[in-house]
Order: sequence, then C-alpha cells, then structure tokens
Amino acid sequence: MNQYIPTNTLAGLTKQEVESRLKRDGLNELPSQKRQSVFEIAFNVLKEPMLLLLIGSGLMYLLLGEPKDALMLLTFVFVVIGITFYQERKTERTLDALKDLSSPKALVIRDGEHVKIAGKEVVVDDLIILREGDRVPADASMMEVTNLLTDESLLTGEPIPVRKSVWDGKLKLTHPGGEDLPFIFSGTMITQGRGIAKVTSIGVKTEMGKIGKSLLEIHDEDTLLKKETGRIVRNFAIAGAILCIIVIIMYGLTRGSWLNGLLAGLTLSMAMLPEEFGVVLLIFMTLGAWRISKRHVLTRKTPAIEALGAATVLCVDKTGTLTLNKMRLDGVMVDNQYLDLTTYTADKLAETYHNLFEYSMLASQQDAFDPIEKEIRAKGEKLLANTSHLHPNWKLIREYPLSKELLALSHVWQSPNKTDYVVAAKGAPEAIADLCHFTAEQNKALLANISQMSDRGLRVLGVARALFSKESLPTIQHDFEFEFIGLIGFTDPVRATVPESVAECYQAGVRVIMITGDYPGTAQYIARQIGLANTDTYITGPELMTMDKKTLQERIKITNIFARVVPEQKLAIVNALKADGEIVAMTGDGVNDAPALKSAHIGVAMGERGTDVAREASDIVLLNDDFSSIVHAVRLGRRIFDNLKKAMAYIFAVHVPIAGMTLVPVLFNLPIVLFPAHVAFLELIIDPACSVVFEAEPEEHNVMKRPPRNLKQPLFGKDMFIISLLQGLSILSVVLIAFLLALYRGMGENEARSLAFITIVFSNLLLIIVNLSHTDHFVQILKSKNKSLYWILGGTLIFLALVFYVPFLRNMFHFAKLSIDNIVLALGLALVGLVWFEILKYFKRLAMKNGAKLV
Repeated sequence: MNQYIPTNTLAGLTKQEVESRLKRDGLNELPSQKRQSVFEIAFNVLKEPMLLLLIGSGLMYLLLGEPKDALMLLTFVFVVIGITFYQERKTERTLDALKDLSSPKALVIRDGEHVKIAGKEVVVDDLIILREGDRVPADASMMEVTNLLTDESLLTGEPIPVRKSVWDGKLKLTHPGGEDLPFIFSGTMITQGRGIAKVTSIGVKTEMGKIGKSLLEIHDEDTLLKKETGRIVRNFAIAGAILCIIVIIMYGLTRGSWLNGLLAGLTLSMAMLPEEFGVVLLIFMTLGAWRISKRHVLTRKTPAIEALGAATVLCVDKTGTLTLNKMRLDGVMVDNQYLDLTTYTADKLAETYHNLFEYSMLASQQDAFDPIEKEIRAKGEKLLANTSHLHPNWKLIREYPLSKELLALSHVWQSPNKTDYVVAAKGAPEAIADLCHFTAEQNKALLANISQMSDRGLRVLGVARALFSKESLPTIQHDFEFEFIGLIGFTDPVRATVPESVAECYQAGVRVIMITGDYPGTAQYIARQIGLANTDTYITGPELMTMDKKTLQERIKITNIFARVVPEQKLAIVNALKADGEIVAMTGDGVNDAPALKSAHIGVAMGERGTDVAREASDIVLLNDDFSSIVHAVRLGRRIFDNLKKAMAYIFAVHVPIAGMTLVPVLFNLPIVLFPAHVAFLELIIDPACSVVFEAEPEEHNVMKRPPRNLKQPLFGKDMFIISLLQGLSILSVVLIAFLLALYRGMGENEARSLAFITIVFSNLLLIIVNLSHTDHFVQILKSKNKSLYWILGGTLIFLALVFYVPFLRNMFHFAKLSIDNIVLALGLALVGLVWFEILKYFKRLAMKNGAKLV
C-alpha cells in the first residue's frame, strides 16, 4: 500500500533499506535475451540429417581404411558448423548494437542527500528528482509538481506531452495517458517543469515491464515456406530411408560386403535427401537480408522477408511511423486572417503576425524540451530575424504554470529599458479567452476560428499579452489584464514518402490499417492525407472493450482506422486479422506496439526512436524509420518467392539423376558410380552455389501489380513436380547412356565414372540456365545481367579441370583423365537431355503472343 508523504519530510531511504529492497526485488531492469553457447549452436547444427549422414559416411570410410575420403567428408561438417556459428554470433552482435536505450541515470534522495545513480539501482520507495530532459527510470507517484509535462508516446502513441499533478495518497494507479494524472511511468521523458516522485514499481512490474513480460507468452511461428520445405524434406527422407534399407540388403546379399552395402545405402540416402531445400532457403533469406540492408533495413529474423512478400495486411502505428512524431507549426490566425505556413514563401513575415510569434516565444521556455515550445522558438527565430521582436537580454521574473482549473501558463518578463513587466500567455484557446474576459460574441467568433483550423488537422493554442506596472506581482493569472493576440496551430506531419508507399501497397493488393492512440478526427485527417481507403469508418478503443472476438473479426474486414486504442487492443486487432486468414505485418516503435509486433506474422520496428522492447519483439527494424522501406521489403519478398520456386524446381530435378546413378548400379550389379564424396560435392558445393544464381535474378516486371500469393498455393505444386521430374529423368537417361557407353567401349571403372560424373555436372549447369526463365530462350538468358551465373559457370568449370587434371584431387575422387572427345560427348549428351524444355518454352511464348495466360 502506497502512503502519501508530506514534501517537507522527504529524506528518502536509508542505505540499509535500499540493500533490503535490492535483495528482495532485484535490479530495475528487464531480462535480456539468452545467448546460445558454442555447444548449443553446434548441437543444433548437428541435428540436421545431411550432416548426420556425412558423419556416418565418414566413420564408414574410417572403418574401411580410407582416411582421405573420411577427412574430406568430415571437412564439410566443420565448414557448415563454422558458417552457422559465425552467422549466429553476428546476429547477436547486431542485436547488442541496437540496445541504445540503456538504463537511464537517476537523481534520488537517500539519507537526506541527493545522489545520482544508475537507473537499474533504483528501488521501490526511492524518491527521484525529475527535471526537463530526464528519462523516468521507474513507475512512480508524484509527491511534488511544478509545471510538469511528460512525453508518454512510447507507451500511449500520442505525441503531445501530458500534465502531471500531485498524488493525494488515495487515487489508484491507472494506465498511461490523460491529463493531470499523478503517476509517471518508466521510459517516458520529462519535457517541461520539475518534480519529486516516489517509486512504486521497478523492472518487470512497471508498465513497460508488463508489456515486455507479455512477449514471453507469445511464441514465434515457423513461416509457411519453412513448414512446407520441412514437409518435403521429411517425405524424401522417409523414401530415402526405405530405399537405403533395400540397397543395404541387396548389396550385402549379392556382393557379400555388408559394410560397403551400408556405405552404398548412406550414399543413396544423401542423394535422395534434398537437404539443399533448407540450405537454399537460408541462402535466399540471408542474401535477401543483405540486399534490403542497402535500404537501411535490419533483418533480425530472415524468414520475415519471404513472409512480407505474402503479407495481405499491414497494420501501421500512426505516430512516428506514418508521421514524423514532431510537432510542426503549420498555421496561425490573427484578426480572423489565417496564414498557412506550409505554403508561405515570403522573405519577411507580415507585421500583422509579428506580435503573435513574439509572445508565443515569450510564453515558452528558453531552453525548451517540450516539442511544441521547441518548434515555436525555432520558427519564431527564423521569421522574426532582424526585427525588434526578439529579446535575448530580457529577464524572466516569474512563471505561472498550467493547472487543472486553468489550462494556460504565463511568463512575466522585465526589459532592461522599461519599468513595466511584460506578460506572455499561451494555452488552450478557451483558457486564453477566459483570461481575456471574452464576451459571448467573441467566444462564438473564436470557436469558428478554432473549428476552421481543426478541420486542417491542427492542434490549436491561443496567445495573449499584458503589461503590469505594480511592484508586487499577483498570485493568479486572472489578475492581469490580457489582450488576445491570435491562434497558433500545430500538426504532426505525414512523412513525405508515405502516400506513394500506401498507393503502391494497394496496387500490390496489400491492405493498410492505421492503429493509433490518437483521437478519431486526427486519425481520419492523417488517413485522408496518406490515401487510406474507407476513411469514414473507424473503431475506437472504448468500442473494442465492449466488442466480442466474432464481432471484431467481422467489422475489421471493412475498417482501416482504429483510434484511441491501448496495447492490449492492438494485440487483439492483429489476432482478429490472423483469425480471418490474413498474413499480418505490423509496424511500430513504442513499447505499446511490442505485443502486436511479436504476435504478427512480421513485426517491423522503427530503429531511430524505437524502444528496445519493440526491437526485441520485431522481425525487421527500419533503421531510418522510412515507411517506404517496408514496400521495398514486400517487393523483395515476392521476388524471393518467385526465384525460390525456380531454385526448388532445379534442386528436385538434379536429385533425380544423382539418386538414379546411385541406385541403378546396385540394382543391376554394375560398378558403383557415385561415392559419398561425389554426392557431398554436388549437394554442398554446386547446388547451394547455384542457388545464388537464382537469388540474383531480378524481380518480374509485374511483381507489385498482382495480389499476394494464395496461401494455399504450394511452393512445389503438381505442374512444377511433373516438369522437374521430366527434367531429372531426361538427365538420368543421358548420364546412364554415357556410363554404359563407356563400359561398352572397354573403359576402366574410373574412366566410366568420370564420364558419367562430368555429364551430370554439365547437365547440372545447363539445367540452371534453362530454369532461370520459363519463357526466355537459352540465348536470352545468357545475355542477361545476372553476373552470378557467369561466376558459377566459370568457377565450376575451373574446379572440374582441377579435379580431372591434378593427380592428387583426381585420386581422391577416384577419377581418370578424360580426353577432349569424351568431354565433348558429355556436353553433347547434356544438351540433348534438356533440348525438349527449350522447345516447350517456345510453344509457351507462342501461346502468350496469342493471348493465352501463362501459368
């Protein structure tokens, strides 16, 4: 139970009380993400089936007395572990670099003395002294207040600072937001005034901590793509395991060597298992993260890039995401004459408006932290430059703060050359009208002017002035004889790139929803500015409180504006969209956004002013807070999916001849063609490297002019399966012909293996080229600007030359030197195996010219 303490007895906690509370409650900090140890990373990597097969094959070679083959296979294992470990540590370092909102310093009263300590050392019942510019280290109740304003946008989403009052010892703690509450909250900023507060909650028990704790209850979901690739790999693994057992039994029975039979079975399992699916997915996402980083976007979880490409709804926090979270003075009104400062280009401000800017500045702090006062001073100094209306040498005599009874403040100034005091007041227009003793007619005219400015989306303040010649100043502002000067209007401006980005989202079939803690009128005005659809309909937070899940799911289908919502409701909105089958992306920067960021399929946090909690919960961080970067991420996600389908088709096709040339020799009692080292070479070097070629292919021209892909559309559909199977069987046929032809011509086992292997590699390279496009012909693809294609072609051919013509490598791979005519034969057979696909593409192009739709 909190107890009110009179301000004249504030001595603070004793050293013994502090130590007792630290022991009981711990430090004032949120738990950080747990790092994986070296052993945990290695264990997770070694659970991959391909690596287990490689290790098993390596051990088999050791038992067979072939240490060179064993060393080669085990080297692959260590390389993969090293790459994974490097990537994991790099991700953790990047995350640490983002944690720039460290625990703030705090000035506390302990043993009757003022002591500055680290924010994490603050304990319950500590008395903290707060001044302009301080960040609040913990939740607390106000004991003393002098004109105190706090920016609670991190918790509420509202950019306007709110007033604080003294706690009466009775009022119970409420949620952040609202004027004249006696509570302050961890992570918020003091923008004006000063005060003393008593800490009520620290760490996970603060409002910020509660939100952080709720994140632990939301579990990450695998992307649909990862689930599908996992399912494909699992099915192939089962088939491979069955065939492996058959091969082992047949080999043992027909050839009498069960150990070699086990090795042949493991080789077939490696050939059957499309482990590259996972590798290619990782490569695509990693390179996608690298590409999007050029747009100042940090990808914390790479699968989110692909998910963005399938996003159907983008939930957007207004403040700081659609807007700059910066109050801009856009319009003023004097004598019923409105001046739009956004289009004002005159070199000199008309004399009519000089007094308004002069007294607006005099009614503001000289070293302001409040965003409105900072804007008033910046704009005033610019527009009043070289005039007599700037007073750097005037002395501030007294401040009259805002109060519940009067929402206006006044500053009393003394000029070096005058005996009279000059008084400047600003505040709510109604409060300024009260100070000026307006008549009913004047109030009516004022309300009309306020309405005119509010319709422009402006937050309006009134300004007045007075002269006072008496020696003793009055105790209240009403005792001055104020003269009304005019109105000033502020807006939180929309980011320049937002309207175009929203339009592109609609063009791409992505719905945009605004979720904000602001008022409906302001939200609607911003929505119209950015081109949001259906701006006449909105749902407020209070409505959501009385709405069941089913009703929300129905109304959310046509509602794009949610106003005056609290964090729990943002989470409910995202979950309702997910229940409707939408793929949801959520942007935000505040602590209030974190649960929704984590619950959404893709959480996109703002990096410049975003909170640590929001970034921890997100999948993607926009380092420059540029909303248009999200659209680039959507485009990249769609490109990734298109190219991934091509890469997966290639991988499946190339596995058919690899598995076939492993199985056929066992079934027909022929010499073994492929050993584990050959399969490992094909799968862990050529295939992943070739995936880089597919990843580098530019997006299709219509990638952002089509709706998001159907979630029921499989990555590996029936049509793609048939085409890939035919490609694989064609290659298997020509490779088998090459092998049998070599044996028929009396070549040795190593020579026949060499001819078959080089035919597989040539077919592999040609398969990459023809699959880069299902419409363009062979020559057009080779003329493309895909530099990765030429690197892979050149690198593979060089490696082949080394393997076949360097004795040490040739012996390790059990190859023989091939003549030029055999190499030409292999290339010719590879071309024959895929020429039918080029013919098929020719007929597809004819169909497209005749107006048929290409599937």
